Amino acid sequence: MKSKTLKINRTDNIEVALSDLKAGDAINSDAGTYDLVTDVQAKHKFATIDLQPGDDVRMYGVLVGKATEAIKKGEVITTGNVSHAANNYKLKERKTGWEVPEVSSWRDKTFMGYHRDNGKVGVANYWLIIPLVFCENKNVQVIQDAFMKGLGYHDNDSSYYNQVQQLVKMHRAGIAVEDILSIDIETLGTDAEAENRVFPNVDGVKFLTHSLGCGGTKDDTINLCGLLAGYITHPNVAGATVLSLGCQNAQIPLLKEEIAKRDPQFSKPLYCFEQQQVGTESELMKLAIKQTFAGLMQANDLKRKPAPLSKLCIGLECGGSDGFSGISANPALGYTSDLLVALGSSVILSEFPELCGVEQELSDRCIDETVARKFMTLMTAYHERAKAVGSGFDSNPSAGNIRDGLITDAIKSAGAAKKAGTSPVIDVLDYPQQVSKSGLTLLCTPGSDIESTTAEVGAGATLVFFTTGLGTPTGNPIAPVVKISTNTTLYKKMNDIIDIDAGTIITGEETIEQVGERILDYIIEIASGEVKAKAEALGHNDFIPWKRGISL
Repeated sequence: MKSKTLKINRTDNIEVALSDLKAGDAINSDAGTYDLVTDVQAKHKFATIDLQPGDDVRMYGVLVGKATEAIKKGEVITTGNVSHAANNYKLKERKTGWEVPEVSSWRDKTFMGYHRDNGKVGVANYWLIIPLVFCENKNVQVIQDAFMKGLGYHDNDSSYYNQVQQLVKMHRAGIAVEDILSIDIETLGTDAEAENRVFPNVDGVKFLTHSLGCGGTKDDTINLCGLLAGYITHPNVAGATVLSLGCQNAQIPLLKEEIAKRDPQFSKPLYCFEQQQVGTESELMKLAIKQTFAGLMQANDLKRKPAPLSKLCIGLECGGSDGFSGISANPALGYTSDLLVALGSSVILSEFPELCGVEQELSDRCIDETVARKFMTLMTAYHERAKAVGSGFDSNPSAGNIRDGLITDAIKSAGAAKKAGTSPVIDVLDYPQQVSKSGLTLLCTPGSDIESTTAEVGAGATLVFFTTGLGTPTGNPIAPVVKISTNTTLYKKMNDIIDIDAGTIITGEETIEQVGERILDYIIEIASGEVKAKAEALGHNDFIPWKRGISL
C-alpha cells in the first residue's frame, strides 16, 4: 500500500504529507500510532512530537526552524508556528568518502557534439550578438529582426502573430466583441524551420541584451565582461559579434582580457564594432551584418562528432520549488550528478541563498581546507551583504514556495542541496568564474532562477537540468534548459514546458535511482541534438546578469 507520509531522516521531528490528509487520520510511525489534530495538505509537514516555543524543528537530519509557539504532535507546521533557523558552521574534518555508483552501462557511451579548438565539446552551435552596453540594445534588436527573418530561423511567437491577424480579420468583418471572445482561434504551427534555414549546421543566432555596461560600479563592469567572456568562450558557441558604443565603462579591451583568462589560445571568430568610431548607425549595421554573415558561413562548416560523456558540464538548477522538490526531483537529479561525476563529467551547484542550513555538510565534503574556507567565506560575505540591505537568506522563500510547503529557507535549502548528490566538492567558484575541473563545483550565485541559470552557463554548463514543483518557463539562449517536475500533476498540467516527470517517485512507480538513470539517458539525447528541450523549442532565451548583492 502506498505510504501517506514520509519521514526523511530518523532524527527528524516533522514528516511530509504525500497526499492531502484530514484531522483524525491515523499516522503510523516509529513513535507509534497517533491521529492528526489538523488537516495537512500534500507537500506540507506536521510535527511528530509535541514541540514547545524555542524547540528545534528538524528535517533531512538538520535544523530547519524553531517553534514559535506550542505545536501538538500531529499538527501542521506553518509560518505562524515555526520560524527559520539554521545551525552555525565552521571548518571541521573532511568527509569526502562517497559510494560511487555503478556506471558500466554508460562508460563507453558517447554523445554527438561540436569539438572546439581548445578541447571542449559543445552540445549546440550558436552565433552570439552581444551589446557591451545597454545603449546598443536597439541595434542588436534591429539585427535580430533582420537575421531571424532573413536566415530562416524559427520565430517562436509567430503562431501568436497569426492569432492576432485572425482577430484583425474578424474585427474588420464586423464581428462583435462577445462573438470574438467565444471563438477558439487556431494556433498555426511553424515546423518548417529546419528546411528553410540558410545555415543548417548553425543552431541559431542569439542576442544577449542587458541593462548594464555603464553607470554601475567597477565590479559590475568587470563581472559583466567576465560573464560575456564566459558566453563567447562557451563550447556551445561558434563565434560572436560585439557592439560597443565607445564611451561606456565596459570597454572592448576589458572584454578581451576576460576572454584570455578563460581561453588563452582563443581562436573563434570575434568581431567587435564601436559605434562612436564607425560613425552612422547605418554604417555600423552594414559592417556588423556583413561580418556576422561571413562568420556564420564559417560556423556552418562544423559538424557533430562523437565525444565521451566526460566532456559534458551540467548545471543543476531549481525554481518554483514545492514541498516535494527535496524528496523526488532533486534527489533524482542528485543521483544523476553522482553518475556524471563517476563518469568524469563536471556538474555545477549554485544558488548560495538556497544552501543556508547545509553549509556544514557541503563544507565537510570539500576536498581540502582551502576549498572549504572559500565556500564558507563566500557564504558569509553574501549573507552579510543581504542583511545589510534588510534581506537575509531567511527572506528567500517565495509566496509560491511557502504555499506549497517550503515555509523556511532552511527547509527549502536542505531539499535544494539534494541536486548535488553525495560526491566530494572539488572546487568553489565566485561569480562569474569558469569551471576548470571534473567533478562537483559550487558556484556563488543568487537563488533567482534566471540570474543563476545565466551564471551557470557563463561558468561553462553546456546543459542545465532544472527541477520545478510549481512550473516555470525559464530557458537560456545557448544552453538547453531541461525541466523536471517534482509531481505528476504538474507534468500533465504544463506539459508544454516540462520535459521529465519525477512525480513517479511520489506515487511509488519508480525509485530515485531509476529516475536518475532515466535523466542521464535523456542528457545523452539532448546533448546529441536528437531532441530539443521544451524551453528551447518555445524560444525561452532568458539572460539576466547578476548585479552583486541585490538579489536572493
